[in-house]
Amino acid sequence: MSPDSPYFLCGIGGSGMLPLALILRARGHEVAGSDRALDHGRTAQKFDFLRARGIALFPQDGSGVTDLRQILVASAAVEDTVPDMVAARALGAIVMKRADLLARLFNAAGRAIAVGGTSGKSTTTGMIGWILHHAHRDPTVMNGAVMVNFATPDAPFASALVGDSDLFVSEVDESDGSIAQYSPHIAVLNNVALDHKSMDELRMLFGDFVGKAAIAVMNLDNDETAALAARLAPAQRRTFSLHDAAADYHAAGLAPAPDGIAFTVTERATGETAAIRLATPGAHNVANALAAIAAARACGVSLAECAAALATFKGIRRRLERVGAAAGVTVFDDFAHNPDKIAATLGTLHAFPGRLLVMFQPHGYGPLRMMREAFIACFAEQLAADDVLLMPDPAYFGGTVDRSVTSEDIAAGVRDKGRHALALTDRAACGAKLLELARPGDRIVVMGARDDTLSTFAAELVADLGRR
Repeated sequence: MSPDSPYFLCGIGGSGMLPLALILRARGHEVAGSDRALDHGRTAQKFDFLRARGIALFPQDGSGVTDLRQILVASAAVEDTVPDMVAARALGAIVMKRADLLARLFNAAGRAIAVGGTSGKSTTTGMIGWILHHAHRDPTVMNGAVMVNFATPDAPFASALVGDSDLFVSEVDESDGSIAQYSPHIAVLNNVALDHKSMDELRMLFGDFVGKAAIAVMNLDNDETAALAARLAPAQRRTFSLHDAAADYHAAGLAPAPDGIAFTVTERATGETAAIRLATPGAHNVANALAAIAAARACGVSLAECAAALATFKGIRRRLERVGAAAGVTVFDDFAHNPDKIAATLGTLHAFPGRLLVMFQPHGYGPLRMMREAFIACFAEQLAADDVLLMPDPAYFGGTVDRSVTSEDIAAGVRDKGRHALALTDRAACGAKLLELARPGDRIVVMGARDDTLSTFAAELVADLGRR
């Protein structure tokens, strides 16, 4: 790609598009974009942040796509009927999917680390990026969420870090099959569970993903990833586990706390150990840390350096993020949107006392339809007898969609299994109900993906609790 190529990103505010825009801009490209959220007046701070970096923003009406030299980049969710897409094709401009461009940037790096799996990708990517940065390896990091360590008052949306080395760390996505385009030197696979595709499709995609890497970092505590690891030559794989002491990296002595978790990691090849205390709670974050350690060690970072960096890792925005507390009620904001992530969040919170009031906004009608029974089973198993689940309609930002499965279908299924669950007309109604139900000692958890305004909603709950 020529440094003179101008790029127009359709959906530039999306979690996968914004960091790509930042990387392109930092590498000298002219970057512009559009977004439905901008047109609807949502998340203005994010778009002010992009403008401050010299990125021009336009309505999503085709008015920003005027130059044949422009390369239009769109996520898989952007339909061909969107005016920007129509304008680009009318001009004869190049149109690329977001994943195609990211794969091209990633594969051009001398040492490329790809982080895949159903859950934990953003946190593990952030951990690897922070370890490498802390160890002065100057990586470029492409993440799907804000990395708190790199966020500043001037750069609050730090989902990308641009380094000068040829070391490129990226979260990669299997939902649209684009994971097949990446050729990593190091492939990290945290876990495999039902999400966007069938299990047979996931096994094929992830099997190919780790099979073509020089080094594959694999989780022995997940049956699917353990089976894939068994197919690789021992020299190609680096395994980690919280339960199997034969893994290359093993965690023991877990000591959970409300604000973090401590453990000791042992490296089997050297016998070396390190004590680590994470500021991010939950056993799932211990697994994420082991994956990050294995990847960083494969880059030559010492175990001691890994431990020192992880001790100062501040987490990822919207990953069980404590928003605040008022009137004896604590509010958390969480990205959990599939059964695996939801179970990890609720399991972590249930390690400590307090009723959970969960507002789960599904991230689309398609996922709701695909995972209907899995959602019902997850909430029925993970909610305690006095917990309450509230669900508004799924996130929807336009386009054609099959609405045959609704939030009420999930709530009804959870009620049938003996747990408290309600589907309400909209998020405002959920907020009013949460305030009505909340009492001292409760924890409110706002869950969902693809909608940045969930964070604003969580912050408003804290303020409303404080005014009661």
